[in-house]
Amino acid sequence: MVWKDETIRGPECSDMPRLHLIIHGRVQGIFFRGSALERARELGLTGWVRNRLDGSVELVAEGDAAGLAAMREWCAKGPRGAVVRKIDATDESETGEFSVFGVRGEA
Repeated sequence: MVWKDETIRGPECSDMPRLHLIIHGRVQGIFFRGSALERARELGLTGWVRNRLDGSVELVAEGDAAGLAAMREWCAKGPRGAVVRKIDATDESETGEFSVFGVRGEA
């Protein structure tokens, strides 16, 4: 599995960072989104997850650094049946726009 990390930080960066992942591999049709939803809620994260037309899964999450690290680690394996080959990861500044974690439609 290959990680491509980018960090976007500015003076507005808060203690509650934002994680943006695009997960590539065999990640659709195996309950990845539903499992990510459950895991994110267990970790107290807010944001969303969705399938992408190119066969990847995209996830945006906000919360505490430990929760985001645990979510990133979980996404590297995914649920049973997933084969994660690469993750494009971007750490961004929190926006506070989410109140819950949910599943969005395909993009």
